[in-house]
Amino acid sequence: MSSQRTILVTSALPYANGPIHIGHLVEYIQTDIWVRFQKQRGHTCYYVCADDTHGTPIMLKAQQEGIAPDALIERVHKEHQADFADFGIVFDQYHSTHSDENRAYSTLIYQRLRDAGHIESRTITQAYDPVKAMFLPDRFIKGECPRCGAKEQYGDSCEACGATYAPTDLKNAVSVVSGEKPIEKESLHYFFKLPDFTGMLAEWTQAGHLQPEVANKMTEWLEGGLQAWDISRDAPYFGFEIPDAPGKYFYVWLDAPIGYMASFKALCDRIDIDFDRYWVADSNAELYHFIGKDIIYFHALFWPAILTGAGFRTPSAIYAHGFLTVNGEKMSKSRGTFIKARTYLEHLNPQYLRYYFAAKLGDGIEDIDLNFEDFTQRVNSDLVGKVVNIASRCSGFIKKRFDNVLSDCCDQPELWQRFIDAQESIAELYENREFGKAMREIMALADLANQYIDERKPWVIAKQEGAEQELHDVCSMGLNLFRLIVAYLRPVLPELAGEAERFLQIGPQPWPVDAQPLLNHRIEAFKPLMTRVEPDKIEAMIAASKEHLEPAKNQAASEIEPIADTIEFADFAKIDLRIARIVKTQAVEGADKLLQLTVDLGGDTRTIFAGIKSAYAPESLEGRLTVVVANLKPRKMRFGVSEGMVLAAGPGGRDIWLLSPDEGAQPGMRVK
Repeated sequence: MSSQRTILVTSALPYANGPIHIGHLVEYIQTDIWVRFQKQRGHTCYYVCADDTHGTPIMLKAQQEGIAPDALIERVHKEHQADFADFGIVFDQYHSTHSDENRAYSTLIYQRLRDAGHIESRTITQAYDPVKAMFLPDRFIKGECPRCGAKEQYGDSCEACGATYAPTDLKNAVSVVSGEKPIEKESLHYFFKLPDFTGMLAEWTQAGHLQPEVANKMTEWLEGGLQAWDISRDAPYFGFEIPDAPGKYFYVWLDAPIGYMASFKALCDRIDIDFDRYWVADSNAELYHFIGKDIIYFHALFWPAILTGAGFRTPSAIYAHGFLTVNGEKMSKSRGTFIKARTYLEHLNPQYLRYYFAAKLGDGIEDIDLNFEDFTQRVNSDLVGKVVNIASRCSGFIKKRFDNVLSDCCDQPELWQRFIDAQESIAELYENREFGKAMREIMALADLANQYIDERKPWVIAKQEGAEQELHDVCSMGLNLFRLIVAYLRPVLPELAGEAERFLQIGPQPWPVDAQPLLNHRIEAFKPLMTRVEPDKIEAMIAASKEHLEPAKNQAASEIEPIADTIEFADFAKIDLRIARIVKTQAVEGADKLLQLTVDLGGDTRTIFAGIKSAYAPESLEGRLTVVVANLKPRKMRFGVSEGMVLAAGPGGRDIWLLSPDEGAQPGMRVK
């Protein structure tokens, strides 16, 4: 084993305006596994986190609920802690950014940056809600995209065409808070002079602290030139007031990462740890941040620059991960795949998800997919069919024939040593966050153990006279191999490991560098350690997660138009569906929803009017293949004659999706 290390680990802080969902859990499970591995190896390793509690969304949500922000964040804090605990995620300290420690370190860091000349102030113009008397963050302004005209777009970017812009560029902009048209108003703001640290960041981002793909992205941003960062917000705002600027507050993204320090300080005060040893500029302790790839900019540029400017150490490494998709798609409330942690816990064993995420995670920033069919197969095959099955196959003979006492000899010392020798490569995979590869190696050992049992056939030996010792040795060997497999899985499946250790009558297993087999050792009677995934539980969880769409325009159910009379199949078969290429698209003057499409059906050019303007920018459709009803009788409209119909699906608004044919389709081909 390597010499003892001193390590501090953090995960990104969950925002305190809502519940934990399974997408969040990717990060916390990944971090918890890594921390448990370090502790199992005997290293001093602390894991801290906190709720991110400041900002306009918290303030407005509290107002909406008619409670104080403090009451909101206290309630959410308890909910988050309960969800994490039930998923086996154990923090040494779980704190809040709305704390005395965070106020103190935010103030200290700001004052050090200011005194060193890294803070400047200047007057800026912002959108202002005259009804609520507050400046509006970009995401609290909506209007029509200045490029494509899509409605209901946020003040910083368009979800329809991908354009980015200033809130002042939006057409017909309104405040999300009051519905009033924003006005422009000047205000004095404070800025962190990030360009002061261009040289330092150019060196730091290429010094091995980041994953290669992240380091490359940092190079792009640095070459594009860094801008001063606005670190202040105007009242009303829920957060910490800037000490020398009454009515001005620290922007949430300034004090959020400082929350790592604050949470650790609370731990230090509670169990008497030397805070400075971990945070001074020349610290020899290790500091690691686990984050999602969407917040790399803040952690890999702003954070190390702020720490350097304030005289603190920078992270040893920042580990970013990808997003979670479910069944190959973005999590969806309507499909029931936007699953809250608590909803999952009400239906399925949290160990299933810990193992599945581990089996999918690598050291990069690629997204991972939770496919429920694969989830079921993998858990049932690996954990129940391979690992737990070893103990199940051997324990019955030990109980019936040998009074729950293991043999006094190791039947296969070479096989035992092979399992011990695997510890080095498995440890390296855990250390490098290659959890998926580690799981494959551990399951290969489980296959070996099951192969050993299959070859020795204890159920046959049990029927032979004079073979008691052989039966005893074989079954004891199987349980000793099971013990090592559980030791390797301990960071991922702490609950299973704990139950297995109670069954084997041993304490929590350290990393098995030089473990010896249990000989002449008494164990408990075996009880099932894990049951199979039941598909009906998954279906129930998805059903419980679905948020049904409101009827259009909030119609009552009784007002919804009834389904039309049934038709014969022969009538339906008359519909001629064809592949078409959209060759030209333009908005229809005077129509809110229509686009005029010119489509090519393999030499036959048609004009079709389609009510998809809310979902698609005209230029985004040109050149695309879609499916049209080719034999629909032309229909004269106020804007012209429509010579067909494009097929689309969705509830409306931005959620309209044109049907797309398979790759290789050609205009004019019939769809059957």
